[in-house]
Amino acid sequence: MRILLSPSPLLGPASWTAVAESLNAGGRAAAVARPPSLLEITGDYYPTLAASIAEAARPGDVLAAHSGAGALVPAVLAAAAGRIVGSIYVDAILPHPGRSWFDTAPAAMREQLRAGAQQGLLPAWDGWWPPGALERLVPEAAPREALVAELEPLPIAYFEEVAPAGEASGPSAYLRLSGAYDNEAKAAGRMGWPVVHLPLNHLAAVSHPTAVAGALAGLADQLVA
Repeated sequence: MRILLSPSPLLGPASWTAVAESLNAGGRAAAVARPPSLLEITGDYYPTLAASIAEAARPGDVLAAHSGAGALVPAVLAAAAGRIVGSIYVDAILPHPGRSWFDTAPAAMREQLRAGAQQGLLPAWDGWWPPGALERLVPEAAPREALVAELEPLPIAYFEEVAPAGEASGPSAYLRLSGAYDNEAKAAGRMGWPVVHLPLNHLAAVSHPTAVAGALAGLADQLVA
């Protein structure tokens, strides 16, 4: 069994690099999916991202989707045609078929982001937060700089695109890293999914990769037992 790590569409592969290294060093096969950046996509964001992630899948993979990648899981599973045997949502939004990202966001955030758009682009993800916020989440300079180096302005069209129809199928679990995703973790629990709480932060895969890798390995074992 291999764990296929899918980054948020707002971030890049560096958000998962250290976890993949920790898993592989511990004898657990892992790989990071490398979907195109949103700026490389001219439309149909969800299908394009899902197809790219599914292309990286091997038979027997467990998918770990971080943050906004949770919304892609149904499309990824469909495109992977049975190669993915389980899904772990990591501080992630849950699938929202028929709704856009903006539809799922708090009204204040939605209005703030729309107000900051210029020529159809939102600021890169690190520009959404107050000065110093990213440094508090990831104090170590090298991994933080690698994360930031991959960030780009984000097309507002992605946030307005309606997620395609389809529900996540197969065994699923939830790894909650921050209080911002309490509601999603509770919803996962109500659906009978295994849920693990690590009281860290949304970027714990960068700041605490060993802990996240251990939790993922445990959940993956539960899903394929």
